[in-house]
Amino acid sequence: MTGFLTAVSNRIERLAWDAYTGGFRAMGLERASAAGAAIARRIGPMTGVHHIARTNMRIAFPDASESQLGAWLEAMWDNLGRTLGETANMDRIDMTPGGAHLEVVNLEALDAINTTGRAVVFVGGHFANWEMQPSFIGHYMHNCGVAYRAVNNPLVEARIRAMRERYGVNFFAPKGAAGARVIMSELKAGRSIAMLTDQKMNDGIAAPFLSRAAMTPSAPARMALRYGLDVVPMSLQRLNGVRFQITVHDPLERPEGTGSDAVLALTTRINAFLEDQIRAAPPQWFWVHRRFEKALYRKSDTSSASSASGSI
Repeated sequence: MTGFLTAVSNRIERLAWDAYTGGFRAMGLERASAAGAAIARRIGPMTGVHHIARTNMRIAFPDASESQLGAWLEAMWDNLGRTLGETANMDRIDMTPGGAHLEVVNLEALDAINTTGRAVVFVGGHFANWEMQPSFIGHYMHNCGVAYRAVNNPLVEARIRAMRERYGVNFFAPKGAAGARVIMSELKAGRSIAMLTDQKMNDGIAAPFLSRAAMTPSAPARMALRYGLDVVPMSLQRLNGVRFQITVHDPLERPEGTGSDAVLALTTRINAFLEDQIRAAPPQWFWVHRRFEKALYRKSDTSSASSASGSI
């Protein structure tokens, strides 16, 4: 695409973003959440990513009935639609633990981290409204940044950064070696980092996930082992409507050493934690993502993919 066409495309995408956020903000938080759910339940099953989600669910749950998968998929679209509506209104969500929108389990663990000032590596996944986790961290933690991958359109990226800054989040946008160096310098300076580690990363490592070898981010394990930091998992669940529960879990056992075997062992433990969260509430995970090799998502290969997989 030429520079001119790219510039035009970027501006059109920014207009679409502004229309999306403006429309949902005009509704207010609760109505936007409900409207997003209604829209996604209607339109979601007609999109191409519905097949991706069904394939992923079949890989993860090979013994589930078709009716069970159908119920999970419907609930998944409800959750994703709510997330779409809520994301435009994140600064209106009460991040106070025990407040109108949020319960926090094991909050004292975060208090201890704030008190000691010791850096940790927080890990989590794309569950429920995943923007809740960085928003809560931005509000509650004294010295923590959140790593994420910037979108390709710089105009939309600027809008997203501004939106996230409104609800108090400090973000890095690591991409490649330069981004990794930034995060490492922050960790060495005593600043914690939080990452969502459940999506495919082609330059990661192959680690067990949902009973398959899946390319997985290795940075959380590498950094934790290199600097002797705790890996603290956090989980998120939508309770009902715009009400959520965040749970701070005990640190994962850290293997000895810093080599590739130790990195794989710790990455596998992170993946096992994520699997437990998927098993606890299947519809709340972000299934609409090609987490595994592309061949599994060809429609003619769905049955063979499911038969080759095991249950979690």
